[in-house]
Amino acid sequence: MAAIKLGFAPTRRSIFSAPDAIKYRGLTARRLKELGIDFVDITDINEEGLLYDDKDVEKIAAKFKAEGVDGLMLPHCNFGTEYVCARLAKELGIPVLLWGPLDERPEPDGVRLRDTQCGLFATGKVLRRFKVPFTYLTNCRLSDPVFERGVRDFMAVCNVVKTFRKTRILQIAPRPFDFWTTMCNEGELLERFNIQLSPIPMTELTEEVKAVKAEGGKLKEMVSYICENMEVLIKDNEVENVAALAVAVKNLVNKYGCNAAAIQCWNALQTELGVMPCAANAILNDEGIPVVCETDIHGAVTALLVEAAGMDETRSFFADWTIRHPDIPNGELLQHCGPWPISVAREKAKLTYPLAFDHPGSLTAEAKHGEVTLCRFDGDNGEYSLLLGKAKGVDGPACMGTYLWVEVENIKRLEAKIVEGPYIHHCVGIHKDVVPVLYEACKYIGVKPDFYDPIEEEVKAYLRGE
Repeated sequence: MAAIKLGFAPTRRSIFSAPDAIKYRGLTARRLKELGIDFVDITDINEEGLLYDDKDVEKIAAKFKAEGVDGLMLPHCNFGTEYVCARLAKELGIPVLLWGPLDERPEPDGVRLRDTQCGLFATGKVLRRFKVPFTYLTNCRLSDPVFERGVRDFMAVCNVVKTFRKTRILQIAPRPFDFWTTMCNEGELLERFNIQLSPIPMTELTEEVKAVKAEGGKLKEMVSYICENMEVLIKDNEVENVAALAVAVKNLVNKYGCNAAAIQCWNALQTELGVMPCAANAILNDEGIPVVCETDIHGAVTALLVEAAGMDETRSFFADWTIRHPDIPNGELLQHCGPWPISVAREKAKLTYPLAFDHPGSLTAEAKHGEVTLCRFDGDNGEYSLLLGKAKGVDGPACMGTYLWVEVENIKRLEAKIVEGPYIHHCVGIHKDVVPVLYEACKYIGVKPDFYDPIEEEVKAYLRGE
């Protein structure tokens, strides 16, 4: 599971009850500890442990930066001081969670101790003036289920943003000539999003494969893993090549400090090694290193985003939209030659030959059914968006490769969305509903969310705590 740390900066305003604000500072911190949330407090900055004095902003920002916090939580323990909240948030440049505990009944004499809701209104406006994007967790009690849900969703948003801003992709050779759809603008990805590519030639990969075979130790471990976890239907020397390829790609990912890879899966690799890379990709995908096909850089970015939204607890799968379901009107086949992690399979994966090639090294297995999120980061002509939606796995004809028949709300609407772009025939799926997290993360990463079904209001309602 991803390790996310929050900067905890509870705030108050002087005209409301300081003792009550201190009380709620403590109650909120206690609740976060109960939930196992890792956070950095500011109790050493002033005796109250509260953000209200402008002179404390620099000290708090310095502490949070030194501690490497991934998100800023601003609990309004009474009305709050909106401009110091905004100054701190602006200085940090990380996702911001705005929340305050529900106000109690006024005192018998009419006095109100906190006016938290009113303060949240004020801070929201000032954050907008500072052009600071923020996430709002509805005004609720600490014991309400929506509080825990909202905090955990925010941490997942922080994980998406953290991953996106530190993305470095190992690009193994250029895209296959015929795949003009997978071209990308390397300079623009770097300039706009700090997405970095580490391009290497195919020969560097094949030389690393030779080195892995010469060393032997890791190769034997990988061959054992394959034989124990897959139904092997190829020759022993071919299994060895698949294993060596998996170890080699992982070594190069680590060498270049990358968190994902995109490989030119045909045809040069088959000339050199005689195998497809699909099963090797699947092995690394199961280890939490997304490796996508056909040098699809945007596909690798997508895989990183969806796994980060799932707090890196669930593996994703890289798929083609291929054909309509022959019997279900809104059904579609998600399939690829065989690179899906075996952890998503509903049966033991066969290590065999792919659908469209003569070389061995791909997996055949149907994926588990259930609800899935389908996603695609893409762009052209200087505009980038994130295609988002949900589907459910359904029964369908047996296929080769790794595959899943899915049903969506309206296949014609989805089909038109992909054809009209900026998307292509590739997507990434994950067996988890991460749509709200990805939608919320878009405001921080500068990418437009784009639903293929009209569910935006439903997602907004979820995020409001409804």
